[in-house]
Amino acid sequence: MEKSTIEEIKERFDNDVERFSNLETGQVSTIDATVSLELITEAAKNVNLEAQELLDIGCGAGNYTLKMLTKIADLNCTLNDLSLPMLERAKERVSSETKGSVTVLQGDIRAIDLEEGKFDIILAGAVLHHLRDDQDWEETFTKLFKLLKKGGCLMISDLVLQENPNINKMIWEKYGLYLESIGGEEYRAKVLDYIEKEDSPRSITYQLELMKKIGFSSTEILHKNLCFGAYGGIK
Repeated sequence: MEKSTIEEIKERFDNDVERFSNLETGQVSTIDATVSLELITEAAKNVNLEAQELLDIGCGAGNYTLKMLTKIADLNCTLNDLSLPMLERAKERVSSETKGSVTVLQGDIRAIDLEEGKFDIILAGAVLHHLRDDQDWEETFTKLFKLLKKGGCLMISDLVLQENPNINKMIWEKYGLYLESIGGEEYRAKVLDYIEKEDSPRSITYQLELMKKIGFSSTEILHKNLCFGAYGGIK
């Protein structure tokens, strides 16, 4: 199947601002969304107690940055997303919660110029699964590594695969049953169809090995439940 273009992904999120403004109800198809959000922000705090600069890629309506601000107050927040309506909502929500600066950058993080070595924390919530081939993954992880200060961290919450195809099939069958329990067979088909069309996830193992190859000094797995995980790397 031909995957969604960047423009198609942008259009979908342009039309979904209200849903993604509420973590509790906006991501019911994402198992343990609130658990992963709590863990990656708490981990980022413990790695960077004196953090000042935060970059949130694919920030959506700002949920990850808002949670990070409950851990470390008054961060300077750089918000990035394809969707301008998402960014506008995120800026509105985040600006009321920090005395630091709030910068918004619309566009694909792969194409945006940012200062290297600037950020203490980079958050990537449900965004990296839109990367495509191995080159795309390596180039993007390399860019994020360069944007971090030494000792800074990249924390990720995302859709993931398993390494073994038989285990992967088992996990996704269980995820399908979870979706059915929420909204029946029609909901299961809808979610799995758009994942097939829009997403290209990789395993946690693949991503952590890539981080080590690029130069991250350490990597961590914080949580995993079926095809969702929370993990990251420290520069």
